[in-house]
Amino acid sequence: MNIENQQRNPVLLIHGIDDTEAVFRKMRPYLIQQCLPVHALNLVPNNGDLGLDELAKQVADYITTNFGWEQPLDLVGFSMGGIVSRYYVQRLGGINRVQRFITIASPHHGTVVAYGSRRPGCIQMRPDSLFLKDLNSDAVMLKQLNFTSIWTPYDLMIVPANSSQMPVGQQVIVPVALHPWMLTDSGSLAAVTAALAQPIKLPLLKKKSSQ
Repeated sequence: MNIENQQRNPVLLIHGIDDTEAVFRKMRPYLIQQCLPVHALNLVPNNGDLGLDELAKQVADYITTNFGWEQPLDLVGFSMGGIVSRYYVQRLGGINRVQRFITIASPHHGTVVAYGSRRPGCIQMRPDSLFLKDLNSDAVMLKQLNFTSIWTPYDLMIVPANSSQMPVGQQVIVPVALHPWMLTDSGSLAAVTAALAQPIKLPLLKKKSSQ
């Protein structure tokens, strides 16, 4: 899908645990081919030693440093990066500038795999963690932007796999066999491109003033 005629915001890619921006080695050039300005950053540390709320501050700082204060943007978060991005959107003011928000195989309701580590970031990704309960308590705010969750029912990192489902926004199921393949599978890439091509929702005040 060519999105040349749509409004093209900068796209910021946020990686998952134990990853770097290199994990987007296929997605990034794919999106650039669609005439999108694409950015990515490395979260430090990337192994769960730091809380996801602290990592979200790195996202906020990157955006403040690299984009004008009036510049809207689109956000794509993979796995843990989707939760880090949600914290930025819901708790650090990102709701006011992110227009399209896509999570890919993110543990919105936790993953039992996180019980394998006592690192702060992993504890926050456990099912029923206080961190996730807090984010999910007002997830309805994501209705204010274009929110899409892309996930696979065969995910062995996000357990149960339907933890990636959200009660708001759109969901796209891509039947990919392995968690990392969600960033390279052609169906997943197409789903991201389609989500980034959606017409942007008008803020509620603008909708009212146009009536």
